[in-house]
Amino acid sequence: MKKNKAVFLDRDGTINEEVGYLDSLDKLKIIPCAYEAIRLVNESGMKVVVISNQAGVARGLFTEAFVQKTNNYLQEIMSRQKAYINHFYYCPHHPTEGTGPYRRICACRKPAPGMLLQAAQDLNIDLTKSYLIGDRFNDMEAAKKAGAKGILVKTGYGGQLLQNGGPDRATPENKPDFIAADILDAVKWILKDRA
Repeated sequence: MKKNKAVFLDRDGTINEEVGYLDSLDKLKIIPCAYEAIRLVNESGMKVVVISNQAGVARGLFTEAFVQKTNNYLQEIMSRQKAYINHFYYCPHHPTEGTGPYRRICACRKPAPGMLLQAAQDLNIDLTKSYLIGDRFNDMEAAKKAGAKGILVKTGYGGQLLQNGGPDRATPENKPDFIAADILDAVKWILKDRA
């Protein structure tokens, strides 16, 4: 059976504006070019898969039900613009914050590649022919660990990361394959890279 190719997308700071912890649907503001970017991926035949760390669950700021409600709402907004997300994955854990089952070291929290590996299994994806777009170095590291290419966008935290003196540093493990202005610029690079 032929394997699928995918564009994995971080959610906050990549598809929608970074607002710290997105704990209310009123705070969800789509980055305008995200609609066209996702449509282009849909038209290319690649899958669109959202993978996001949602440590606000572990921290008690919102529930898993709220994360699912937000993802459903995001899907609804996208579909009105003829853009479609194939699947959503999220990690509710944090290694040091929170209580109970959410406070733990897990295989799904980026930079661990667990969400990509799960998606590859669920959706028959060839990770070596796939891409991850995100606004943090931990997104790039997750991509590399899974065998995918990583594109860092300057939206969200991306622009700050690239300035000197930021707390995060590029290393060989998290170096992006491309740095893009935004999700649309990233998708255009992917389409050229595939050609």
